Amino acid sequence: MTIDVLFIHSAGSQFGDDGSAPFVKKLRASLGQNFNVNAPLMPLPDDPSYDRWRNKLKELLQHKSPPVLIGHSLGGSVLLKYISEEQPAISSVGLFLVATPFWGDENWNSDEFVLRENVANFLPDTLNIFLYQSRDDDVVSIDHLTRYSSAIPRAAVNELDGGGHVFKNGLPCLVEDIQRLAEKLELK
Repeated sequence: MTIDVLFIHSAGSQFGDDGSAPFVKKLRASLGQNFNVNAPLMPLPDDPSYDRWRNKLKELLQHKSPPVLIGHSLGGSVLLKYISEEQPAISSVGLFLVATPFWGDENWNSDEFVLRENVANFLPDTLNIFLYQSRDDDVVSIDHLTRYSSAIPRAAVNELDGGGHVFKNGLPCLVEDIQRLAEKLELK
């Protein structure tokens, strides 16, 4: 039996070595055949809007949500905002947010991506939440991880030494956390 994973990518081009593409490729190889990683192209990734991406998430999650949800960069922001605001009837047990910007300050000020106040109160209690951020990320600084860990105190926080923003060489601790969660909850 395979475990379904939904991966929501970053903004920008997603082909070849661009955007989240190398990360997804490495993730698929690292998770292996027991996991089916679906990484659909989100609408207009070079000009993303919350409304377009929210509508795509609605479509992707309308029938049955996969047990594992992963959001990379903007994809993490949109996924978290969607779950907290739309409160869909998801059966997902793991939400993994990687290099995710925390919107609402002078450098990250697009109102459409800002989370609601007390976001943690609007997330399913059954959803295990994991945060990953590299100290050497040159796109999203490490202080975003601190803000997320304050906003979602129950999240498991992973501050990493390397990997940059796109984790082209993979993210072994993410793979281990997914596998551990799958075993713990007997998803296999």
